[in-house]
Amino acid sequence: MLSFTVRTCGKALLLAAVVCLAVPALRAQSDSEKLFAAKCAMCHAKDGSGDSPTGKAMKVPNLKSDAVQKLTDAELTDVVTKGKSAMPKYQDKLSAEEIKGLVGYIRSLAKK
Repeated sequence: MLSFTVRTCGKALLLAAVVCLAVPALRAQSDSEKLFAAKCAMCHAKDGSGDSPTGKAMKVPNLKSDAVQKLTDAELTDVVTKGKSAMPKYQDKLSAEEIKGLVGYIRSLAKK
């Protein structure tokens, strides 16, 4: 009986640890998604396709495309930080951590 209780408690603690580690990651994704919606979706569309009125007019790239997804994280970070063509730079508006989150979110768009 004691063995069963110890195993059950051990599994419960392991599950609690997994949940504690997963929640911040989910929250970070949610924060990045909100930031994308606020800063990027007007041009790139909510789904990253660029299929928004502004995106179509400015011919912004589809963030799900192979061309964008083949860029390294450093290259994507550079584009978000310094801007490119008509895209504004965000180096003075977003923290390095926020930009890193956006790059991760852009990566996730290809999977949706």
